[in-house]
Amino acid sequence: MANIDYYFATLSPYTYLAGTRLEEIAAKHDATINYKPLDIMALFGRTGGTPPKDRHISRVEYRAQELLRQSKNLGMEFNLQPAHWPTNAAPSSYAIIAAVQDGSGNVGKLVHSFVRACWAEEKDIAQDDVIRECLSQAGFDPGLADSGLLVGAETYAANLEEAVDRGVFGSPFYITEDGQRFWGQDRLADLDHYLTEING
Repeated sequence: MANIDYYFATLSPYTYLAGTRLEEIAAKHDATINYKPLDIMALFGRTGGTPPKDRHISRVEYRAQELLRQSKNLGMEFNLQPAHWPTNAAPSSYAIIAAVQDGSGNVGKLVHSFVRACWAEEKDIAQDDVIRECLSQAGFDPGLADSGLLVGAETYAANLEEAVDRGVFGSPFYITEDGQRFWGQDRLADLDHYLTEING
């Protein structure tokens, strides 16, 4: 069985635009997904990236055009300037980490619930009521929002260190068990093709 390490940020619009395609690809190839939320702003600082607010205007304008094009092509509702962005990504990330350990619901659905809440539903994913709602929608006990905060914080930090060590520099980022790296939701088709090739 193949394994895919999935590094992502719940604040990333590109994680939202990935939808649930990774989960569909994993199911197609009988692969498991290791969900690894991380602090994208810290990752930028560690790997030579620049936070959106500090980028040259040419990059800011291109990003805006590209996000709107991609969301339209994918048929996904999208707000280029959501009311609650940026916000604190840690609480939603801790909830995902707790959900992975719990294992009773659908982690992929949970991740998408968070990013959809931010980029399409005008919700603040740092707020407890939003976190509980997303957990419930994905089949988890909303009480997970209150559990494992220390473990969540430790894992969140460890995911960042691991990502830096493994050459991750953006979100979403996918690494196969043989070390092939795929950056961006627009590389999911390449990941699919690669898994088809290695699985014969």
